[in-house]
Amino acid sequence: MPDAALGPIMQSGAFMLSSSVLAATVAALSLGPSFAHLLESGPRLQVWSPQLWREATVFNQQFKFFLIVGAPLDIAAILVPSVLTLMLRGDAPAFGFALGATAFFVLALAAWFLIVSPANAVLATWTPGPVPDGFDAIRWQWEVGHMAVAGLKLVGFVLLACALVTMHRPA
Repeated sequence: MPDAALGPIMQSGAFMLSSSVLAATVAALSLGPSFAHLLESGPRLQVWSPQLWREATVFNQQFKFFLIVGAPLDIAAILVPSVLTLMLRGDAPAFGFALGATAFFVLALAAWFLIVSPANAVLATWTPGPVPDGFDAIRWQWEVGHMAVAGLKLVGFVLLACALVTMHRPA
């Protein structure tokens, strides 16, 4: 059962339900674009020419809304489950699942900053013309980074689902 110090509002069934639904929704919306990257990575790595990959990825703003919508969702996918985790203190095993979910969404964002962001910095220097030296290494770093992010978010989402189905529901 949640800690009494959290207050009667946070302990109410309606607040717990709305927090749970919000956490699941935000986590799903954060996972969605990452899973899309995962699904398209095969053809992008094995079928697309370097010119097509560069044109679609770098020059034609295909991923513009991944930044505009995705970045805030990635932050929310950490913050909202964090609040839910606090609400679930003392509610084992739901607390552990929620804490794990939050940790995996943090790891996903860290992986993005450690793997994808440096590749993005290189992509930002590319100009139209010949395919630049080191193209394959940057393309692989970018694609594999997104695969890692998707995998971490998927684990986080599954852990969040486990928290939601095992949590105590207040009257």
